Amino acid sequence: MSYGQNGANGYTNGYRSQGQPTKYDDAPNDGGVVSGQRIRRAGGYGGFAPDNVSEQPETNGPLSPDSPDPYNAPSIPSWRRAEGRPQGRDDSGSRERARVAGPGSRLYGDGPAGKQIEGVVEHIQEKWSIITKNDCIPVHIALQLMDYSSLGRGQDYEDFKQTSKALQKALKAIVNEHHQGFNSSIGTFHKIQSSIQTSQSRVRTLKGSLMHAKMNLTVAKPELKGLATSSQSYDEMLTILGQIEKIQLMPEQLDARISDKHFLSAVDVLQDALRMIRSSSLENIGSLADLRVYLNNQETSISDILLEELHDHLYLKSPYCSDRWKSYTPTAEGSADSVAMSAGIRPLYRFLAGLNTLTPMIDDPNRNPEADSFEYIHMILEALNKMGRLDLAVDRIEQRLPLELFAVVERTNQEVDIRYPAHLRKPGTRARDELAINLSHSDDRNDVLHDLLYTLYSKFEAIAEGHRAVHEVIAGIVSREGLRKSEALLGGFRELWKIYQSEMRSLLHDYLATDGNALNSTRPASNINNNIFQRAQRDKSKRMFKLGEVEHKSGDLANEQEALDKILQASVPGLVSKSQRRSGIIHSDRSVTYDSPATGHKLLLEPSVFNISLLLPPSLSFLQRLKDIVPPDSEIAISTLTSFLDDFLVNVFNPQLDETVTELCTQSLIDLDAFQQDSHWAEHALRPIFKGTSLFFSLIRAFCKMLDNIPQDQAFTQLIITQLVTYHDKCATWYKALVTRIRAEGGTCLKTAAAVVEAGDLSVIVKSIWSGDDADRERLLQKEAEFLIARTNETPLEPYDIVSDRRSVTALCLLYSSLQWIASRLAQLRHVEESGSTAAQDGRAAHRGRRWTLVNAANMQDDDQPVYLPMTKDTIDIFDNILIAIRELATTALFTLHVDMRCGMIHMISRVLKAPYFLDQPANEPDPSILSLNADMLSFDDNLTEHLPDKEYDFITTGLGHLLDTILVTNASQISVMNLNGCERMQLNILVLQQNLRSVENGVALTRSTQFFDYFHQGADAIIEKAKATGGKDLGFSLEEVKVLVELCYSGALQSQQRDVVAQAKRALSDHLLQLSESMWNS
Repeated sequence: MSYGQNGANGYTNGYRSQGQPTKYDDAPNDGGVVSGQRIRRAGGYGGFAPDNVSEQPETNGPLSPDSPDPYNAPSIPSWRRAEGRPQGRDDSGSRERARVAGPGSRLYGDGPAGKQIEGVVEHIQEKWSIITKNDCIPVHIALQLMDYSSLGRGQDYEDFKQTSKALQKALKAIVNEHHQGFNSSIGTFHKIQSSIQTSQSRVRTLKGSLMHAKMNLTVAKPELKGLATSSQSYDEMLTILGQIEKIQLMPEQLDARISDKHFLSAVDVLQDALRMIRSSSLENIGSLADLRVYLNNQETSISDILLEELHDHLYLKSPYCSDRWKSYTPTAEGSADSVAMSAGIRPLYRFLAGLNTLTPMIDDPNRNPEADSFEYIHMILEALNKMGRLDLAVDRIEQRLPLELFAVVERTNQEVDIRYPAHLRKPGTRARDELAINLSHSDDRNDVLHDLLYTLYSKFEAIAEGHRAVHEVIAGIVSREGLRKSEALLGGFRELWKIYQSEMRSLLHDYLATDGNALNSTRPASNINNNIFQRAQRDKSKRMFKLGEVEHKSGDLANEQEALDKILQASVPGLVSKSQRRSGIIHSDRSVTYDSPATGHKLLLEPSVFNISLLLPPSLSFLQRLKDIVPPDSEIAISTLTSFLDDFLVNVFNPQLDETVTELCTQSLIDLDAFQQDSHWAEHALRPIFKGTSLFFSLIRAFCKMLDNIPQDQAFTQLIITQLVTYHDKCATWYKALVTRIRAEGGTCLKTAAAVVEAGDLSVIVKSIWSGDDADRERLLQKEAEFLIARTNETPLEPYDIVSDRRSVTALCLLYSSLQWIASRLAQLRHVEESGSTAAQDGRAAHRGRRWTLVNAANMQDDDQPVYLPMTKDTIDIFDNILIAIRELATTALFTLHVDMRCGMIHMISRVLKAPYFLDQPANEPDPSILSLNADMLSFDDNLTEHLPDKEYDFITTGLGHLLDTILVTNASQISVMNLNGCERMQLNILVLQQNLRSVENGVALTRSTQFFDYFHQGADAIIEKAKATGGKDLGFSLEEVKVLVELCYSGALQSQQRDVVAQAKRALSDHLLQLSESMWNS
């Protein structure tokens, strides 16, 4: 395209083609071109000038920015562009020019002149668009402008002239603004024209040379044949030399590609080099022998490097695999699944979605091949396929699979061992400590297993994803290459699954089975028969020490190792493989591992069946995630992924659980301090309880909590019920030991309080007092006192019949509190399942249909989460009966305390009544038995206050004053003789007893006994007179009690040494008893 054409197309150089009319030409002779020459018009370089030249100012350069815009003159109002635009007007022209000019720029320039001409063009497009069309007839437009009728456009003539003037002004401003460009374009045009003429001259010369060469070639020359043969020989020699030179450069290229890990291109270079060096033309060249050996060795070396790189990414040894798995972080997750991969599409699924094996993979030299681990595995497999080593790679993967997975478990085990200090997970040295450790899942101990399992299973999942990628890539290559689908190429995932089952089974066994102290298996077994003075032989297969201060994950050590690897790789690539470089580390790792019976790994915690709640949830979570990774064509039944856990539970866990739970429950009840007060009882109960009880319930609760994490089986529930029965029997035996005494004639029998509580009328009365209302309590207490007095009068109590010592009373109180506490806690575990959901199953067939479900890890770790013992309608009746038996035993212990306290008082009052009361002088102190009774009563009260709730305390202490008041009167006949001094001592005894009794029972008053001995002071005559006067109604005593009182009044005289005094006393006593009987016979 010529410069004139460019100017005609609107460029700023101002040129247009000759002879081509533009839309600015009003007439053929006006400023046009005649006979190919341009006629210069007035008004400047462009030939445009306003009609009234004298009115326009002269401008010798570009317009000043401050000069007024000629288009914005009042003659062309601004509203022409702002309003009145037809709705159907086509603005595509202006928009098209804006698109051509590009974003952020103007079509006519960004200066003031460009803005002017743009405004003029917009106005022409709006008002005079017909002139811009190719079929416009100027004469027709001129006639319309001269016609002022309704059909003409005479009224627009002034606008037409103003538009023309504004256009000329804008074009002149454009020319002034770009006159330098116009001037330079003229010189450029002449240079181009000169270059074209020079080129034409050279073409003519070349044409003449070609014609001369053609003439020379038509002439026959025999000597050229020999030259051609020599030339061909020389060409072959040059070709061979070029190939040799190219082959000599290939080792450097090969090393560079291997160093950059572009193995596809490296294999291409190696195969090209081998193809060239094995060709017939280079086969007999002896100087290439060393290079031939090097290339043959490189073929084997690259195969080894590819296999090592493949294993690095399969088993997460490469740092580029860190995003494929997540380490454990103890968060509210938790979570549990707190360690699982973050939400979103996993890299494996993105890789499988974009995997294309229909065409061979092409290496991209501009990207890091290891940036995407799965793409890197794809590239390695494609490179091995190019080398024909794909079957070798599959065999090598299968052979190294057990060792690699062992190394992964070992590294993870050691990392967790380093992160958690040993003293936080140190096992107890005594059986009691071991039991406490079994029940306590502290955060530190939980984190150890959580860290180990979640981190290990996260790595297992990433490794399974790598094997899935290998499976899919190999399957695609086999399909693309048309190979036969063999078991050897596509069966690798089944081998991986077998190893996973073995590792998981071993981990579960080691941390659950307690058949041996696995933690101590690391210590060499000492032979007790060895001579202690003989030097022990060191096991030379084990290291003596290790550098504990060396941090294998430190940045400095990693940098030094990486620098050494780069030096070795740069010196001789492939000579030292990664497996050889890591062999020292792997061996050192294995040298410090601790052997265990199953896995060969050091146990971080002591084994316990209660670890199942920590082991099973991450294992099930891993198996659920593994279902999404298993290839569809791997012939692995997804539904049977958890079947090996069924066999483990049936054959290992269930027997171990039965044995362990039985042993722990028995241990919690046979310890020396099992029936001692728990020093930390406030953490469990409101009142003190037995240490064995709190430990036993902790064991039961831990077991129930564990049942939430394993498939339900009523055999487990039956095991718990059996232990509850054992606990009840053990407590009943302990109770019997507390309330049993040895008979004088041999054998044993229950103490009085326990005997009367077990059966008989008194047992019914005591139960009525415990469960009756307050309105009937007074009558029941009176009936109870009468029954106890009658029973003890019939069978006098011995000191051995009383549970008198403080420890026995405390033990009975603790027994009641412990039984009531554990009964209430066991009632909270009561939960009835649907009849068909947890039906008892037996045998292996029962576990085949076991339904595994994921557990909520957050709920498992939450101690406040409700824990239940799942039971059916059959087992719930047995469970309820056990609770009833436990509560009955607790009530029996409470009733025994109730009765025993009264029996002790009756026994002490009997001793008080049998003391001498015929005194020569007044007594200033109460009877020693009263003081002893007060001490026993206060000690009893302290035990009750400390160990029993208020209701039980009131049940035992209410009615004590009534009993003492009654027995002092009823058993007054046991006083052999009494005088006034003796009566005063008895009244002192009653006063002291009443004062101490008020500290036990509020508002107590011994009114009857006090009044009884007050009548003794008044004498027999006063008693008889009062009985005659009211018929004995005002006395407040029965006939028999008054007779005893009268007899006591004459007891001193009857014991006189004077016979007449005794005879007179007998006559007076008989007379008074006869009068008393006559007066009170109907009272």
